[in-house]
Amino acid sequence: MSGSGTDKTKAGMALAGPIVILVEPQLGENIGMSARAMGNFALSRLRIVKPRDGWPNISAQRAAAGADHILDQVVLFDTVQQAVADCTLLFATSARAHDQAKPVVAPELAVREITSEIADGGTVGILFGRERYGLQNEEVALANRLITFPVNPGFASLNLAQAVLLIGYEWFKLATAGALPFSMPERSERASQHQMQAFFDNLVAELDKVEFLRPAEKRETMLVNLRNIFARMEPTKQDMHTLHGVIMAIAEGRKGPAKGGVLDGAQATRLRALLAEHGQGAGPSESSTVRGLARLLRRNPTDAERLLWQALRTDRRFAGKFKRQTPVGRHIPDFVSFVHRLAIELINADETEVIEHDRAARRDWLEARGYGVVDMAVADIEGDLATQLDRLEAGMLPRR
Repeated sequence: MSGSGTDKTKAGMALAGPIVILVEPQLGENIGMSARAMGNFALSRLRIVKPRDGWPNISAQRAAAGADHILDQVVLFDTVQQAVADCTLLFATSARAHDQAKPVVAPELAVREITSEIADGGTVGILFGRERYGLQNEEVALANRLITFPVNPGFASLNLAQAVLLIGYEWFKLATAGALPFSMPERSERASQHQMQAFFDNLVAELDKVEFLRPAEKRETMLVNLRNIFARMEPTKQDMHTLHGVIMAIAEGRKGPAKGGVLDGAQATRLRALLAEHGQGAGPSESSTVRGLARLLRRNPTDAERLLWQALRTDRRFAGKFKRQTPVGRHIPDFVSFVHRLAIELINADETEVIEHDRAARRDWLEARGYGVVDMAVADIEGDLATQLDRLEAGMLPRR
């Protein structure tokens, strides 16, 4: 089935309906869209009086969007009189009065008469006028009834295909008793008591871990209230699956950029130091550990890292040029641009000698391999990020 909603595996409905008659249509696109509207509601007979741009018309075929079976059966006429000669009941559509003594009906009443006439073996035609000025008085005079639509009187003109669609919709709805083409279950199967209890046991276990059910003397009352909340919902099996997932996601911690929590600056730096110590003399078989620690750092950014990373991804000067917590050899700078061979190191306040020594060793290692290193104090990033970004741009210029 295509995304448009047309199921090519299903046969179209064959219904005896009225004849759509387009009088001197000006645009091929409007003919094609009218044919498409007819196909939507199982109208198949189309007559055209003197199409301005001739026939066949490639624009009509393109706009028909698959209603080729209607266009292939089009019958052309030179005059309206010829086009309606065999009609036993004729309707004319119009958005304005024509000062004629003629019944004016809404689409709902018109389709009742159409259905009755066709059931009695008659031939029914519906005239649709030109895009620019509709039907002329003498053409309306040929009709038995005038159809008009309940529209905004200050903006009453309809597109040709819209008018065809409205008539087609009302006729098809009556012919099919308004039957919808498909239905869907409103709810999945109701959850069993076993499923409910399993979910509730899981919920209570997680609430106990965070000491939510206290004080102890109110525990039972709180459990009854919680159980009644879910009982009133009358949840389905799908509801239970979803709620189980919610509880487990909360219990396991946040996912995404910060899964597992947020490290402070010293913790993150010591983790990098640990990685550097592990990397001393590490063989190729231990590369998975390096990648694992790098992923751990990416999942646990500090507040300053989050702030700077957001800027590096959105500022046009740096967008797409930096990576975060990506190994360079056995070291992991806070940020690195392989394009510009430039690393960014975040400096935390009150760093220990061990951390300072580790950073100095990392700087020496990077610079020996042609990388520049830009130091940024965490306090400066959090206090004046714009200045730090300007410094970074200045550090990139000589390396371009």
